[in-house]
Amino acid sequence: MSVRARLRRSSAVALVSAITAGSALLLTACDPSGDSTGAQPAGTAPARTTPTAPTAPAGTASGTPTTPTTASAAPSAPASAAASSPARQQPSAAPTRAAAVNRTRGTGLTVSDGTRYVVMDGQVVDFGTVVRDLAWSPDGKRAAFIDGNGNLETSDPDGGHQVLVARAPSGVTWSHPTWQVFVPSENDAAMYLQPKNNLQFTAEDHGTLRLLTVPAEGGAPQQLGLGNFSDDDAKPLPDTGNLWPNGAGRYGSSTYANRNDGQVYLRDDYLRQQGGAVTKGSQPDLSDEGDLVFVRSVDGHDHLFTKTGGYDGPERDLTPQATADCTEPVFSPDGRTVAFRAPDGIYTVPAKGGAPVKISDTVGLPAYRS
Repeated sequence: MSVRARLRRSSAVALVSAITAGSALLLTACDPSGDSTGAQPAGTAPARTTPTAPTAPAGTASGTPTTPTTASAAPSAPASAAASSPARQQPSAAPTRAAAVNRTRGTGLTVSDGTRYVVMDGQVVDFGTVVRDLAWSPDGKRAAFIDGNGNLETSDPDGGHQVLVARAPSGVTWSHPTWQVFVPSENDAAMYLQPKNNLQFTAEDHGTLRLLTVPAEGGAPQQLGLGNFSDDDAKPLPDTGNLWPNGAGRYGSSTYANRNDGQVYLRDDYLRQQGGAVTKGSQPDLSDEGDLVFVRSVDGHDHLFTKTGGYDGPERDLTPQATADCTEPVFSPDGRTVAFRAPDGIYTVPAKGGAPVKISDTVGLPAYRS
């Protein structure tokens, strides 16, 4: 079953297209208050383990999280990749309690801001190493991130049991990892479908962007296959300029953007590698039900849009009254909420539409842990 077929099963969701002028996306008017009582920096993470991981092939390329031209706000700076990089950055202090946490407790929302500290469930967790572009496995038991040396690592949620998955070649920048996990059912096993536990990420090699994949337990990264849908008129998909992958769904599907053509793409890896362009935008995320959220520039500001019901489904602006850039959106595990980054912190908005609510003053990359 292809993504196209599966996505068409998703019913179109009626989205509220009008958010009142006095509501949240006058971002400075959002309520910054929240229950941060009792939120404290967690203890220093246990010592990391760094088994030797194979080095990525020297010719393997990658991509920064630079937005396509349709989005005006750049995401957080990518890790500086280099085998010869100096020691990891060690910020001197955790973010302040009230400013960092606000309303994250009980939401599953985490925020990584390029330091060693991660806002998580009403706490500020010290991972003991720089954490960039944090992403969670579907079961929430492992984190993947780019460390201070630009390498790909995984760890437990408290930063312990860190594993070096792969080292970035000198001069190559890696960013924005995402998990691809597939656990075959009995019927899937009968079709000889194999389980998957991979990490996909973007990488930049002297300005050339590509998507790479590597087993989550470690290995040599390889370029991610991007096959076309089996339509008679299908054009070859671009294999460079791709960035910002996000995986979802039990079949290991994913979405990504292309910096060169400004398109959002879907990729299906069920029976075969298939995919195609969906819409104009950047920084996409995919829900387990096959809905998309992405960024598109409107009247000088970056807005969040959803697309439901598959390739031909309707699109709705979730932030029609935005007076500042809304970027880096991510679905909650149940697909009902979208978290996003604004210039003054992290907000959430119902996926069906509504008033955005500020949830953290920390400015960084939002992600949901199941």
